[in-house]
Amino acid sequence: MSLVVFTGLIGMLIAPGNIHPLIATIAIICITFGSGASGAINMWYERELDAKMSRTKNRPLPQGKISAQAALDFAGVLAFTSVFLMAFAVNVMAAFLLLCAILFYVFIYTIWLKPRTPQNIVIGGAAGAFPPLIGWAAVAGDISLMPVLLFIITFLWTPPHFWALALYKNEDYKMAGIPMMPVIYGAAETKKQMLLYTVALVAFSLMPYFIGFSGFIYLAVAALSGGNFLHHAVKVYKQPSESNCKKMFLYSIIYLFVIYLAVLIDKVVYG
Repeated sequence: MSLVVFTGLIGMLIAPGNIHPLIATIAIICITFGSGASGAINMWYERELDAKMSRTKNRPLPQGKISAQAALDFAGVLAFTSVFLMAFAVNVMAAFLLLCAILFYVFIYTIWLKPRTPQNIVIGGAAGAFPPLIGWAAVAGDISLMPVLLFIITFLWTPPHFWALALYKNEDYKMAGIPMMPVIYGAAETKKQMLLYTVALVAFSLMPYFIGFSGFIYLAVAALSGGNFLHHAVKVYKQPSESNCKKMFLYSIIYLFVIYLAVLIDKVVYG
């Protein structure tokens, strides 16, 4: 959720045009509410599965700290408030994209894809890639090539990020009956897919420089951080130990923060 809010903020800060600080704050609150609503609905829908997994069994619903109805009501209020407030206080385009992100995460990823296909996190990753589009639209009122590139970068980042977790939490997913890539196709195929997506990610991460949106600062940071990400992917490919998988998972989070921060710093320096 921190990454969701952060990438939305960066999308807003690099967009052309001006936005009043109060409106910008409202937009960020709406993105936060929308993300929280999506997560809450996901936890409501999967509460019985969460109880079977060591990673999620201590969440409030499996622990009985919150009733299922209260969680669903809370999520519904958050979702409605986020979209309505975004439309009323910011603009309709940003509200529409926020609504698409929520609906995609809940219905396409959580309900349809996740329990049915090992490609769940690949296609479902689009939901987490919406925030830079939303942030950009909150300022510009439309969408252009740069936020689409950020969308693609986040989309390509999601599989190696999440599969690193899935590799060392494989038994959890088996127990819950969730068809993650390591469960269905095994570690060898998962490692290969992770490496391929990482290569594509690193290549696309350089595109903001080549389309002229970002300068040398961004190019250097993207190349160095991307090279390190690729190094982690190769290590996991050669030896998918729990330690290597955890290191790649944790680095992937840092990587996305660094890439987006580099876009902002480069924009501030070069204008």
